[in-house]
Amino acid sequence: MKFFSKVMVGMDLTEMDDILIKKTIVFLEFLGVETCYFLHVSKDLALPDEIIQKYPNLVASGDETIEAMIQQKLEEHNFPKSITTEVIAEEGDHPLDTFLRWAKIKDVDLVIMGRKETLKGSGALANGVAKKAPCSVLLLQEKRPEGLPKKIMIPTDFSDHNHLIYSFGERVADELNAELIPVHFFEVPHGYSKTGKSFEEFAEIMKEHAKKDFKKFVAKHNLSELSCDFILNDGEDIGELLLKEAHKLDVDMFIMGSRGRTKSAAMLLGSTAEKLIAENNVLPMLIFKQKGENMGFFEALFKL
Repeated sequence: MKFFSKVMVGMDLTEMDDILIKKTIVFLEFLGVETCYFLHVSKDLALPDEIIQKYPNLVASGDETIEAMIQQKLEEHNFPKSITTEVIAEEGDHPLDTFLRWAKIKDVDLVIMGRKETLKGSGALANGVAKKAPCSVLLLQEKRPEGLPKKIMIPTDFSDHNHLIYSFGERVADELNAELIPVHFFEVPHGYSKTGKSFEEFAEIMKEHAKKDFKKFVAKHNLSELSCDFILNDGEDIGELLLKEAHKLDVDMFIMGSRGRTKSAAMLLGSTAEKLIAENNVLPMLIFKQKGENMGFFEALFKL
């Protein structure tokens, strides 16, 4: 099943590139990839002094040398010849804008970026791409073993946009024979004491209300047997709560949407996704976006 036929992978010329190439290979068949672009963006593509000293007869320009280095990595890791590949090294004062521009130029369906745990790097570019890319984004972590997911957590808020995530999640679960684990966080509203109920009593009322919402929501999908994990959020960071629950349930991937109940921020992520990105550098995370929903933003930003 072809979910994403055109994919762009971010390269940073570190050990993370080798990790990312190997992990991307694992996902190729499942994602339905036909064309894969490997993009390195830097403010300055001038060759480092150590490379010039080591190879004094080098005459190729910085971009050609970098492209050759990445191509060599693809060959070393036996990247499938059946996939059309293109390696691009680009210079730009604002790497995030340059990366996003190339994602739009190549009209990619998915961007794959690495998230580091122990390797050097701020992760700023990966985070920026996840927030603003005009297509879906897959974040693959440094230390996570290679392999396709078997337990997938879907943060759920019962919004209309969430229906897209569930439709996509159904297809993923069927294709991989994986288990979907919806999770919904509910809160006790301020002023509950005025009702004469205790905190615990009102928490139970809110939980039962959430269960009814989930039942209505899931009835629109072929997932009648699916159960949701309901968790009381008593003011903790939602990203920390999600990651804690994922570890508790032995989840090995997140799938979530680019927005929740607020439609005015379609070009960016919802707050829950942003908080999870900030907190999570240990589990793969697929941010599913309906391709094209950001296009008005990019038309204005890049004036293409």
